Amino acid sequence: MNISMYQASTPRFVNTLKNLSAILDKAQAHAEAKKIEPAVLTHCRLYPDMFPMKRQVQIACDTAKGAVARLAGVEVPKHEDTEETFAELKARIAKTVDFIQSIKPAQIDGSEEKNIHLKLGPREVDYKGMQYLLGHAIPNFYFHVTTAYDILRHNGVELAKRDYLANP
Repeated sequence: MNISMYQASTPRFVNTLKNLSAILDKAQAHAEAKKIEPAVLTHCRLYPDMFPMKRQVQIACDTAKGAVARLAGVEVPKHEDTEETFAELKARIAKTVDFIQSIKPAQIDGSEEKNIHLKLGPREVDYKGMQYLLGHAIPNFYFHVTTAYDILRHNGVELAKRDYLANP
């Protein structure tokens, strides 16, 4: 049995984004229980030259919606990076999930050899669809979700592997 480009992308992104949303619920509850201003957690970083937790969530969402849109050949939705609160970050995740789920399998399947052109800062990169999904989009997505998890865990939010891997 083969795995399709759709199966390798959309359900994986959706599942992990829903897990990330549940992780943000735990972070909000932690902030309330410990009487911590939530912005302390949303603005926290693992190291001064790294992005804060809120930006990790934004980039994870951008990576997922961008990958699905590019593979499907549709315009990538633009989301302003204005989220500051857990509720706003969760709303961004929900918008991303809604978009991703609006794309049908037939729009993505067969995109293995599709030309994907990206501008990554000052450089431009060309991929074939499968190379882009497996070698760039998925690793980048999981990097940012993991970093958001790690920032929250480092700051005392009671999270475990099951929160990251949960199957909502």
